[in-house]
Amino acid sequence: MKTTRLEAFSDAVIAIILTIMVLELKVPHSSEISALTALLPVFFSYILSFIYVGIYWNNHHHLFHAARKTDGRILWANMHLMFWLSLIPFVTGWMGENHFSAMPTMFYGIVLLMCAIAYWILQRTILHSDGAASPLRIALGKDIKGKISPLLYLAGIMISLYSPLLSQSIYAAVALMWLIPDRRIEKTLAHQN
Repeated sequence: MKTTRLEAFSDAVIAIILTIMVLELKVPHSSEISALTALLPVFFSYILSFIYVGIYWNNHHHLFHAARKTDGRILWANMHLMFWLSLIPFVTGWMGENHFSAMPTMFYGIVLLMCAIAYWILQRTILHSDGAASPLRIALGKDIKGKISPLLYLAGIMISLYSPLLSQSIYAAVALMWLIPDRRIEKTLAHQN
């Protein structure tokens, strides 16, 4: 099977996730600047989550650009990723509304970790389906960022109970690490063509 239907579904789910997140931003009922100041934690959590969802959308696009086909296992692995991504609006809102307190920050990290694990499972499922000569296998190489990210999420989760601000800094650092364009898949596919 081709990947187009799966990609269209995933794009729709991600668009809904972003829509839910922006709808959680409530307009202040006052024209005073202090009304905006009170919303800063909600806005900052929205920015971080928007970046994360954007990173997953971008990487998902590249991942399926390199995939040769799809099958039932890939469809379910993709649904697993969509499930964890769909929880991002909930933990984003919880964390922002509670001004980055320990428990919501910890659960935010847990959802980020589970998204990373689900993405890794999806990658492995595609690699298994495509076989040893998979362009994705060549492109991923050692996948240093993919291996470091879950470790940083774990550190952030453990630290969140003692220092939610440090935990948030770790989550932001991982997002910044992934914001640097990763051209491995593009380069591999261009080289093969």
